[in-house]
Amino acid sequence: MASSPVAVSPGTALDPAGGEREIPSELFRCWGCFSFLGEPVTAPCGHTYCRRCLRERLHARCRHCGDPLGGTTVAVVLAHLAEKWFPEECARARTWRRLAELLRQGRPREAREAADQALRKDPGDLMLRIYRAESYASLQEFKSALDELNAVTAKMPNWPEVYFRRATILNNAGSVEDALKVFLQCLSLDEGFVLAKVEAKKILRNLLSPENISETLKESALNISYIRSKQLKHSSAFEMEDSYDCFQLTPVSVLEEPQVTLDTVGGSLQHAQSANSLDSVEKDAKDDILKRVSSEPLLSGQEKETPKGNATFSITCGIVPENLVDVTDFECSLCLRLFLHPVTTPCGHTFCKKCLQRCLDHAPECPLCKENLKEFLARGEYSTTQLLEELILKYLPTELSERKRINDEEIAELSSLTRNVPIFVCTLAYPTVPCPLHVFEPRYRLMIRRSVETGTKQFGMCVHDPQNGFADFGCMLYIRNLDYLPDGRSVVDTIGLKRFRVIRRGMKDGYCIADIEDLEDIKVKDEGEMRKLQELHNIVYNQACSWFQSLRNKFHSQILQYFGPMPEKEENLQETADGPAWCWWLLAVLPVDPKYQLSVLSMRSLRERLIKIQAILTYFSRDQSK
Repeated sequence: MASSPVAVSPGTALDPAGGEREIPSELFRCWGCFSFLGEPVTAPCGHTYCRRCLRERLHARCRHCGDPLGGTTVAVVLAHLAEKWFPEECARARTWRRLAELLRQGRPREAREAADQALRKDPGDLMLRIYRAESYASLQEFKSALDELNAVTAKMPNWPEVYFRRATILNNAGSVEDALKVFLQCLSLDEGFVLAKVEAKKILRNLLSPENISETLKESALNISYIRSKQLKHSSAFEMEDSYDCFQLTPVSVLEEPQVTLDTVGGSLQHAQSANSLDSVEKDAKDDILKRVSSEPLLSGQEKETPKGNATFSITCGIVPENLVDVTDFECSLCLRLFLHPVTTPCGHTFCKKCLQRCLDHAPECPLCKENLKEFLARGEYSTTQLLEELILKYLPTELSERKRINDEEIAELSSLTRNVPIFVCTLAYPTVPCPLHVFEPRYRLMIRRSVETGTKQFGMCVHDPQNGFADFGCMLYIRNLDYLPDGRSVVDTIGLKRFRVIRRGMKDGYCIADIEDLEDIKVKDEGEMRKLQELHNIVYNQACSWFQSLRNKFHSQILQYFGPMPEKEENLQETADGPAWCWWLLAVLPVDPKYQLSVLSMRSLRERLIKIQAILTYFSRDQSK
């Protein structure tokens, strides 16, 4: 008979290691099999699975976020916490690991004996029964293997892995149609169970192979509901009359057995004969069957969500003894402070996100074990280790608040646009003029990243000065776009905002900083002077247009590609604090000494700036005429 669901009381959970019992912590649960995280492995997406699930590749994608899974290296910090907080659970997980190793080594008899011994000590451990079932199957004792899985199903009726293992045993025993039926039951519980999909596809491909087509059509004509009415006792390999109901997910009134019939296959075969394409038949038949599984009301609303959540186990509590919670267990080994946005590397070590990024700026390797992290760096994703962050939030809320407060103060300090402004010492930049940058030095990688993280997206640009390190005048740049290269370098698209004058110089984390003040043009108030300024402006603008048009096509195209077209003449010369935009564009493209350009940049008089530009244009015009 089919078993009924076990009632779950508050504070308890259905657990693979022992049915209904007190659980250690709802957070220390594998997202794949929901068993205890004895060997926690953090996937690239930041969610944590047990090593067994990832090693056996039961799931291709994360059941929480859908990202691809990968890696089998144990997360060091989480493994330490598991051993410290839950030694009994970890000991149980080590037993599971030993059994799995025996099975991998082809020693099923020893695995069964070890499972028997462990079950005598802990008869409620359902994972032990699964491993014993695997050992029975390896010894060709299929009925005993299925009996073990039936016992697990009676306690946990909605565990997809159990149905997958049952179907695998049936397939190995030669009961192919029944195996397909149970594979589909597994997929009805967890549509992302990749191994079940693979095995179901293999069976369908075999059923639809050319040598089986005629035989299959005959069977379909004789019995339309072949698989639907076929009971497990039809198998001659073993007797299972008492076990058949366990193929049905409980409660029976809620979940009916998936209706896989050969009339679906037969219809698809007719399509195959007309289209002469076996591959299309495979796809149509498989899609039709899987549509039935997913579209029929097999599960109630709450049960249908089970594979992607923890509804099956109703995990609600689990308290860690307060004396075992030590803040030093949650400290970053680089900054020696509480983890903030902890990130776990493929080698299993965990660091604060910012700490790890700063280390990778210098070398693409783990700061602790020196393992190569080029692929991790190329991916460019620093996903937060969700479990560790949740543990800190739950058990160290006061310390976390203080850590965030300090971090906010640091960000506020970096956000100032007048004090301790980051300075990129490289070239001359001008207001309104684009300034693309290739950033490869570690100090400037950090500087650019901080500018983005603070939200200002601004930094100062100054040319090098042999005496003071960088010039007294510069231009603020705004980051319009930032593209990271696989090796950590970046291409930064910036544009000039405004000029500034340096008041005080300093250093921070390897790059230059400065206290600055805005540099603005002195306004002309006299109407007569304003008319003269307007006349001079128009003359120099026309002279600039003539010079630009006289350039060779090669230089003309290069300037347009790099700096864009020359800005239009402005009606109000004093509308902005830096004057007409075309002056800065022209100064950027003119091939003159940077010292001369810097002197023009520092001028606060538009009239003087126009005179300087006019002198340059006059010189080039004479040179071209010669």
